[in-house]
Amino acid sequence: MSATINMYSYASLIPVDSPERLIVESPDLGTVFHLESRNKTDGADRSDIVEAVLAECHIDESSHRLVLHCDAPPGSGLGSSSAMIVALTAALADNYGEVLGPYEIAQRAVVIERERMEIPGGLQDQFAATFGGFNFMEFDGDGTLIHPLALRPETLNELHASLILCFTGQTRLGGHILKNQIAGFTEKRAASVEALGEIKALAIEMRSALLRGDLTRFAEGIAEGWEAKKRLADGITVDALDRLYELGCAHGATAGKVLGAGGGGYFLFYCPVEKTAGLREALESDGKRVVPFSFEKRGVQTWRVPN
Repeated sequence: MSATINMYSYASLIPVDSPERLIVESPDLGTVFHLESRNKTDGADRSDIVEAVLAECHIDESSHRLVLHCDAPPGSGLGSSSAMIVALTAALADNYGEVLGPYEIAQRAVVIERERMEIPGGLQDQFAATFGGFNFMEFDGDGTLIHPLALRPETLNELHASLILCFTGQTRLGGHILKNQIAGFTEKRAASVEALGEIKALAIEMRSALLRGDLTRFAEGIAEGWEAKKRLADGITVDALDRLYELGCAHGATAGKVLGAGGGGYFLFYCPVEKTAGLREALESDGKRVVPFSFEKRGVQTWRVPN
């Protein structure tokens, strides 16, 4: 189960008169490079993303300026890399007249990230970025099904008032954590398999709680899910995250969890509305950044502007 918020990834494709194959800019990272003549890096300039998307879309790109921007930093736990791949995939399809539905865009993004780039992980980020909104997702051998959740306005309002998003100050590359999680399942480690079963059951319970407007049970599910998630693999939580959770609970939070693979990035707290001001103050006094957000119903969008 997932929800999208108003933090975005952008991919703008702009025709230019240049002998270079493709100029790629990332203003948020402060990088500019020519794809054809770039130096190999650790991927911080997003060149690996661009190359993988172009290859999967079977495009031999010519003179364009590609501007990539993401509101969340890499390693944030908010699915920023997957959202960037979804945005670029949709932009290229639109530019070259390829008609793709949301399932096709999301599945292509999965292939790009998991197979071409060989980055371990699941499928939820790509489908969340493509579809947008609150969704209950089912994954099995036959494919993926996305079930949008029609929540009552009062439920959405209470969620928005009660959830606090906090940046821990540390980003992380979650590949090794995810590899450990995958190994725990494939090797049938009892703790990992049991925790995964609990998380799956919680997703079903929390969907029902949200549809009923039972946010007490929803918050309990967040807390139970965090305890189960920590048992999936080493590194999901660290001392700094444990201290942050203790701080939040001491100032009114009833639940919380790290977002993404773990180890850093963003932490989400659930807190009764009357105590949120005190929690924000405590987090900011501890040097953490509380990030305002709202829920976003829309998924990936493409549009054109006059030259």
